[in-house]
Parts: sequence; structure tokens; C-alpha cells
Amino acid sequence: MKEYDFIIIGAGAAGLMIADGMGKDPAFKDKSILLLDKEDKTTNDRTWCFWEKGQGTFDTIIHKQWDDIYFAGKNHRKTYSIAPYSYKMIRGIDFYTNFLERIASYPNVTFRQEVVNNILDEQNIGVKVITDKTTYVAKQVFDSQFNFKKIADRPKYPILQQHFIGWFIRTKEPVFDPSKATFMDFSVEQKGNTRFMYVLPFSKNYALFEYTLFSASLLPKEEYEVAIKEYMDTHFKDVEFEIVEKERGSIPMTCFDFTELNSGNVYHIGTAGGWSKPSTGYTFRNTAIKSEALIQHLKENKPLHSFQKRNRFWFYDVLLLNILYRNNALGRSIFESLFAKRKPQLIFKFLDEETRWYEDVYIMMAPNPVPFVKSLIRHVYWILIGKKKRW
Repeated sequence: MKEYDFIIIGAGAAGLMIADGMGKDPAFKDKSILLLDKEDKTTNDRTWCFWEKGQGTFDTIIHKQWDDIYFAGKNHRKTYSIAPYSYKMIRGIDFYTNFLERIASYPNVTFRQEVVNNILDEQNIGVKVITDKTTYVAKQVFDSQFNFKKIADRPKYPILQQHFIGWFIRTKEPVFDPSKATFMDFSVEQKGNTRFMYVLPFSKNYALFEYTLFSASLLPKEEYEVAIKEYMDTHFKDVEFEIVEKERGSIPMTCFDFTELNSGNVYHIGTAGGWSKPSTGYTFRNTAIKSEALIQHLKENKPLHSFQKRNRFWFYDVLLLNILYRNNALGRSIFESLFAKRKPQLIFKFLDEETRWYEDVYIMMAPNPVPFVKSLIRHVYWILIGKKKRW
């Protein structure tokens, strides 16, 4: 059995960032690192978006960025300049290609395309990683394989999903405004849920339209696609278009304690480690921050169980998710109040968990406070009585 110091399972955002971070850091030059993935990462299977101030680490692979965003609610509609932020998009294939090229240059990092069938943490002996080709042993394993059933089977906190289907649309005529992204358009019929259209225009005749929900249950595929077609008929009537590509995704929105899934030598990362922002589903920027912090944590020889700690923003997410789980239709009014009464720059700062407490209060005073007060009272009561399911 081939032995490594570290094995990283999954060459997605988290796995590649950690492998790259270790490979270029002199502190790991004497450590052997194996990166495993069942795919060869040569297809464009996803897109990642995030907001960021000024220039950033990933600018060389940014596919498109927008300095303006559009928000639409039931009554409030506005285009915002988000400076000093930009809204940035990375194509999966560009990310994979860039990072795998970098990783190939590190003598101590190896990438192999294999299917992981089992992971056995044998504590003092190490971790056995059994693939479809062989068995490896490592001192520590970082696992990015997400299994929704594992969190669904332990529902201490409500579990919603950000789920969507997207069409990459090309039109014959120039009908899109590539200078602004539609961040959330709640003008679509809500049907008792939190539903919105998300539009990223790349040029005047090419754009991504995603029909997105924050809710507990997925929809039949046809319902997403009918909604996109209806949106096109409403906003771009009589415009001829072709669907160039489609994408589909689901991201967990939960305050579940993902550290429960870890063992002594196996640590979950990325979405599987709870690195998606519970209240929004945004993952990429969080992953970049946490990957860098995890590498620093390892360099300081700190135990993995001490890495991820809850903060006050986790509690804010709990309150919002409890509200949306109990009354999913309230999502539109909550987000509409935020964008109508507060600047998007402050909203982004809050979602990045960079605000001070008085800014938190200012943000939370924007929506109707009654649902949040009720959610707070319920949560405190459930803690006091020791309720296992807090939703």
C-alpha cells in the first residue's frame, strides 16, 4: 500500500485549493500529498460566482465580472452600482485547468483519477482509502464528497436547498445588457416559496438564466424549465433564441454541525464540511478563505477538531433558515426589504461576515422584525427544554 502524509478526496474548489496551497508552501515540501477524483476534470460542469473588492487571487481566470447588479421584488426594482465590489464569475473548466497545471508542477503532489469506494479511519495506524484500483494509507484525509443523506438523517436544524436549473441562451438579436447582472428577480410567481430568476449576461446576445429556489424540496425538471421559458416570453417577447448549454445544481442551506461527520484523522471540506454559507448557498469565496485558514492551522500543528468554530453569524443564519423553513413564502419580502432599505455594499459585507455588531443590528432592522423575534424566542425555548429538533 502506497503511503502519503495527506490524501485529498475530490478535485473540486476545496480540494484543488488545498492541494495547491500545500504544494506551493515550503512548510509542506517534505510532505507527500495525493489528490483523488473520479473525473479527469476536463469538462465545464459548473460555474462559481462571488463578489469581491478590487483585484483578487482568481482574476486571471475570471470569465466575466459585473460592476452593477439589478434587484427586483414585488414593489422595489433598482439597478445598483456595487463599487468597490465587483460580481465575478469563474467557469469550472478554467478553474480546473489552471489549478491542475499548477499542481502538476509540485513534486510532492500527485493527482490520480480513481473512484473512492471506502475510507477507514484506523486511528493510530492511519486512514485507509480504498479506490477502484488500489488501497492507500494516509496520516490525514480531507474529504469533499458530499452526501445529502448523511445530514438529512440527523435533522437537528432545518435543511433547505438552493436548487436551480440554468439555460445558457444565445439570441439572434442583441437584447441583453452585459454591464449588469440580475442578482435576484422576484417578479416570478412565488407559489408559496422563495423563487427568483438569476441572470448573468456575457454579451448582448449570450446570457445564463437560472431559475432558483430556496426551499426544502426539489421540483420536477420541467417546472424549472417552464419558468425560464415564461420569463423569456415576458421579458424578451418574440426574441428568437437557442439553448447552448444547461446546468443544474443543489446546494445545502443548513446550520447542521458538519464536524459530526469527521473522525480523528478524516476531516470534511467544501460543501461536505459546511463551507457553504447557510443563508445563501454561496460557497466559492468561503472555500477560498477556509482553505487558506486550514493550511495555516496545519502549519501550526493544531488539532483538526479545533479548526471550525461557530460565530454569531451562524446564529443569524439559524434564525433566517427557521423562518424560511416554517414559512417559505417570506423570502421575497425579507430580501426585498434588505435591498430597498440598505445598500448592497453593506449587505455583501454582512454576508461575508465582516460587519461589526452595530452594522448587524442595522441590517436586521430592515425586514419586518416579527418573524425574526418569533424565531429567536422559539430557538431559545428549544435550547432551554433540550429539544433535539430545533425547527
